[in-house]
Amino acid sequence: MKISTKGRYGLRAMLDLATHGTDGAPVYLSDIAKRQGLSEKYLEHIFGSLHKAGLVKALRGRKGGYLLTKQPDEITINEIVTVLEGPCSLVDCVTDVKSCPKTATCVTREVWSLLGNKIEEVLTGFTLASLAERQTQKTQQNMPMYHI
Repeated sequence: MKISTKGRYGLRAMLDLATHGTDGAPVYLSDIAKRQGLSEKYLEHIFGSLHKAGLVKALRGRKGGYLLTKQPDEITINEIVTVLEGPCSLVDCVTDVKSCPKTATCVTREVWSLLGNKIEEVLTGFTLASLAERQTQKTQQNMPMYHI
């Protein structure tokens, strides 16, 4: 399984929105694009999917931008990845039993199913808030300390 740029960039953009949209003011996609080094056009596509799924709200106009629809501690990474990448299914037979005639007796299908469930479990264990906190800690660790 490989997460595409849509999933990776979408998660980074949502994390950016969670950290910079804390005062209730909408965040411009252009600002997210600059901070994350991403294409604004590509972010528009990604945020269209996130908006359709109800994870972000779009505000139009001069003071427009995007807001999270829930608190960062209520949005799991699994929700974001599932919206952008689809369900975590490592092989087709896990979600589509008609894709293989051996699904009823295949023990390897059980392995792929279990592995997909574990991936979802890990992604559900992280929220935007927990990632934002980890990001703050990493940023502070890499800041030089000046003594006067």
